Amino acid sequence: MIQHLFSSKLIRYGLIGGTATLLHISVASLYLYGVDDSILFSNIVGFLSAYLFSYILQSTFVFEHAPSFVKALKYFVVQLGGLLLAIWLSGMFDGHNNYLKTFIIAFLLPLLSFVIHKLWTFREIH
Repeated sequence: MIQHLFSSKLIRYGLIGGTATLLHISVASLYLYGVDDSILFSNIVGFLSAYLFSYILQSTFVFEHAPSFVKALKYFVVQLGGLLLAIWLSGMFDGHNNYLKTFIIAFLLPLLSFVIHKLWTFREIH
């Protein structure tokens, strides 16, 4: 039963994360098209939109916690850490197959962030 619960949460986590990625791309693209052609600002707006969407849905539907400021900060730290790790890994595998780098970043980092969120961000304190 615990294994089923874990896999069900992981599937929901992945679906929400994938949707958040599409939201980031959509918002950034709309910003580029309709507001300003700045890649930096369009990605900041896209990231913030995806972050809020992802945090609220992950809190509610995956980890089953009410959103809170403290958990939002922890969630942000984990997401930012994942971004920095992705940048570092890309540099580590420089000269290697780009598909390998994409696989590592797209599949292994979300698994790692799921575990960190489960053990730290949304940990039950009794």
